[in-house]
Amino acid sequence: MEKSLKQYCREAKKRLKQGFWQKYQTDLSGKLDKAQKDGYSVSKVKEYYNLQVSGSIKNSDVESQEFYLKVKKILDEEGEISNVISRLTEREYYKTLSYEEQQRYNLDLSERYLKAVERYNKEKALGVNA
Repeated sequence: MEKSLKQYCREAKKRLKQGFWQKYQTDLSGKLDKAQKDGYSVSKVKEYYNLQVSGSIKNSDVESQEFYLKVKKILDEEGEISNVISRLTEREYYKTLSYEEQQRYNLDLSERYLKAVERYNKEKALGVNA
């Protein structure tokens, strides 16, 4: 579903009212100070946060953030494991799907997992704690 211009404007207005950009600026300056103190590249950290913010504005998806936090927890506690897809699968929902839908679900879950691992590795390389 594509958003209309009116919907984009409403979301932008909501961000302004809620102080999104002020919070972003204070968070960014704190992260840049920490990165400089820890010896990380300040420009890379700034670039990373700009991408994160633009991604969150485009997606504004709580579900994808929750998924990332699940993956992050697994990676922090156990590292990369072989049965991660089965751990991330929502069993009740999966049982209701046909064979073809299950295959599509597995592919989608794999793709989301790989993106989450890529984000995790970027954050780890930059010393960013999400």
